[in-house]
Amino acid sequence: MNLVPQTCCSQPAVNSRPRAFTLIELLVVISIIGVLAALIFPVAGSVSRVKKINTAQAELNDIELALENYKAKYGTYPPSNPANTITNGLFYELTGVTNDLADNYYIPLDGSPYVKVNDYFLEFGVGGVVNSTKASGDETVYAKDFLPGLKATQIASTTNGTGSTFFYLVTSVGGPDLTYQPLNGVSGNPFRYKYPGTNNPNSYDLWVQLSINSKPNAKHTYLICNWSQQPLLNNPLP
Repeated sequence: MNLVPQTCCSQPAVNSRPRAFTLIELLVVISIIGVLAALIFPVAGSVSRVKKINTAQAELNDIELALENYKAKYGTYPPSNPANTITNGLFYELTGVTNDLADNYYIPLDGSPYVKVNDYFLEFGVGGVVNSTKASGDETVYAKDFLPGLKATQIASTTNGTGSTFFYLVTSVGGPDLTYQPLNGVSGNPFRYKYPGTNNPNSYDLWVQLSINSKPNAKHTYLICNWSQQPLLNNPLP
């Protein structure tokens, strides 16, 4: 009897081409992706919103600490603008200036452009800067920078009709809505300040409002202030 040896070649051929997805399978995958996206996007937006609020709150806390250190040195809080809480001189009071009495200029310690004393009064409604280096000799009083860690994103500037440039403390997160520009149309969302305060009559009111898009064509405002530990949702400005 003749035996024919079997070889590997006697195995049936196997189709090596991968199996394609059916239309139903593709539709199922697309549906699952859509559901996941619907779940993830709101969460991502919520995380971004909380981050902006927390950043603004931390910056407000830094200014509060600077104001307390200011009071410890001068025995009072900085004056506020009686006509407008937005246009306040907190930048100059908390970072310090040199008072050039000969030429009537305030020169910021951080090297920012000087401002004329008369223009300072017109912009901020107060007679001068308390935290300034003035006099000479044994009677010299030196200004102090109470916000040494201030970043460029926390400063905004405007220019008035006479060409003078003024600086303001703003939150680094912006509006964050780009159309929310309370500082006379200038990009920057300033911290508003009032002393004595309405909500804190024994000290001061300090606040900033964030305008945040929650969904298309919908916005929420969050009031970050020193009279509430929690952000106030859609609360009218003081």
